[in-house]
Amino acid sequence: MPNTRLETLKSMVELNPNDSFSRYGLAMEYRNTGDSEAAVQEFRALIAVDPGYAYAYFHGGQTLERLGRPDEARKLYRQGIEAAQRKGDRHAQSELQGALDLLG
Repeated sequence: MPNTRLETLKSMVELNPNDSFSRYGLAMEYRNTGDSEAAVQEFRALIAVDPGYAYAYFHGGQTLERLGRPDEARKLYRQGIEAAQRKGDRHAQSELQGALDLLG
């Protein structure tokens, strides 16, 4: 049975590749269905379209951790901290810093 949600989100991104909400939804759906590599690619695509979308860095970093790529995760968390600082989003900054601290 095909994943209707995944197909719907892919279609939404195809129709509007610059829509941050659709890209985030697609990345999270890939992650939730276990396709971590595709999720990382979508989180990175989202960051390219919307560099201020702090939670793309957070969830992208977590996904990289799950893939056993801690150095890439650290880099993404650091970039996210900078993005959150630029936006003045202290909550996102704190969560990203916490994830970075836990990773060591």
